[in-house]
Amino acid sequence: MSQRVFEGVVISIALGFFAIFMAVVVPPLLEHPDVPGAFAAGFVNPYSSGYSSDVIACWLILMAWVAYEAKHVRYGWVCVLLGVVPGVAVGLAGYLVLRGRQLRDAAS
Repeated sequence: MSQRVFEGVVISIALGFFAIFMAVVVPPLLEHPDVPGAFAAGFVNPYSSGYSSDVIACWLILMAWVAYEAKHVRYGWVCVLLGVVPGVAVGLAGYLVLRGRQLRDAAS
């Protein structure tokens, strides 16, 4: 798979997640703007708690990766913020594209 195809796939998945996030999460949050309550709702049963814990762990791993590569990849911190809102899918996708482009440019 070429880098261009990879970036297209990753960006498409991130945009798809973002659209779902906006459609599912934003309307109830606008109706009841309780951000801590919305976060806590991700832990309402054992199954959602497992998925929520996985997402939090993935975000922490992304944060560690961004910090580790901070000397070589600029603006990775933006992707860490995107990992919080709208989510890790967007933050990780953004970081993979950002990292790939910067490493490709550095090799040229």
